[in-house]
Amino acid sequence: MTHSTAPSTEFAWTALGGDPGLLPRLSTVARSGALEARLPVRELARACVGACALAAAELGARRAGLADLPEARVDDGAVATAFVSERHLLVDGRAPVAFAPLSRFWRTADGWVRTHANYPHHRARLLGALGLPDGASVEAVAGCLAERPAVEVEDAVYAAGGLAVALRTPEEWARHEQGAAVAGQPLVEHGTLGSAVPRRLPPLAGDPLSPAAGLRVLDLTRVIAGPVATRTLALLGADVLRVDPPELPELADQHTDTGFGKRSATLDLTAGRHDRQAFEELLASADVVVTGYRPGALDRFGLSAEALAERRPGIVVGQLSAWGAYGPWGGRRGFDSLVQVATGIAALEGDGEKPGALPAQALDHGTGYLLAAGVLRAVTEGLDEGGTRFVRPALARTAAWLTAGDGAGRGPGAEASRSGTTTAASGSSEGSYSDSGSAEASYGDPAPWLAEADSALGRLRYALPPVSFAGGPGDWSRPPGPWGADSPRWV
Repeated sequence: MTHSTAPSTEFAWTALGGDPGLLPRLSTVARSGALEARLPVRELARACVGACALAAAELGARRAGLADLPEARVDDGAVATAFVSERHLLVDGRAPVAFAPLSRFWRTADGWVRTHANYPHHRARLLGALGLPDGASVEAVAGCLAERPAVEVEDAVYAAGGLAVALRTPEEWARHEQGAAVAGQPLVEHGTLGSAVPRRLPPLAGDPLSPAAGLRVLDLTRVIAGPVATRTLALLGADVLRVDPPELPELADQHTDTGFGKRSATLDLTAGRHDRQAFEELLASADVVVTGYRPGALDRFGLSAEALAERRPGIVVGQLSAWGAYGPWGGRRGFDSLVQVATGIAALEGDGEKPGALPAQALDHGTGYLLAAGVLRAVTEGLDEGGTRFVRPALARTAAWLTAGDGAGRGPGAEASRSGTTTAASGSSEGSYSDSGSAEASYGDPAPWLAEADSALGRLRYALPPVSFAGGPGDWSRPPGPWGADSPRWV
């Protein structure tokens, strides 16, 4: 069934600075069974992708000189498939491994803790914090953690540079200083950092399907959320170059899943003069810089938003973080699974005895689409107003929206609590869900939203992009290649 714009999509769009009058150009194909959970995950995913599709259509129309926005549509089937893209990925028929053995829930003396140890250096830091040898077994870690309080483990592992978070309820997180700091922030921080002349981009000659064509995006992100954002910008025509330090290779399957449409290079900014010069040359002609490291980690390279505003006036800076760049946890590392545990999501999705998890890493994927939408909107605003612009989403802020809404009944659960609807997008910018009781379409087999392609990495099966407007774009222009195999230069 095609539905009108829901309150959560309206909230996400306006939180990005979008014009509510454009919302009637977006409609939804709702499907029961998609991303089922106790929390309204389907609605959050739909809102994030919908806002991104609308931002893409807005920029495309602006650059193509169209009076009206192309119609954008969000299909729950495409969204649900894309939100677990890492699970649908096959490389020559082989499925990836999602989590390492030490990335899991553990019982502690007074509750639960979750660790993240997919990367070798995080595994080493976890074991070191627990006083265990490098080759310690799962059983040895379990025995050690069972004797210690959860918050004590959290503090000790963090102090060692590792990743562990104690399970909290939503109420406990609301009382936590970081939880309160997160709740006080907008869904996506955005604004200007300094003056610059309006951006100049070539027109699209009446074709809005590649709204980001001509944009050069420097991708300094890792794991899922940031790479999802830049993967989306690549889909929309941007030249996206991901740059990683050579000593920290990305997990191979993770790189494959989020590498569509991009190129990948390595540069050592700490030691090599040649590499630093190559990076500066990239930055000198970049239109967008997207970072996904913990707040402050890249400042020593002149990559804070303020430094970039001085060095490259008019650039768009997207900065993703786990916990937000504020509060006592503002400088901490984090991942989707850990944010779910801290913010009460794991407690809500549990069975009363053991914590649970969302049906997808929805904080990662959802925040990634919000980041991409924010970058697109910043580019659109810069065409008319100029200025150096920043966009700052955080996984924990997306989690707060999922669990509590925006405080005015416009959280993702606002439409989830109502029955199925049949109204199509109308001329009203408010958009509403009726209570007609009409059945939704169903989501079962994801095959319609999967594709296959040959690549340098092998035969790939992958999830198609969920961002759709005016009938396209339906797929990326290129498959991913080997990590770090490309030259550090623009096309």
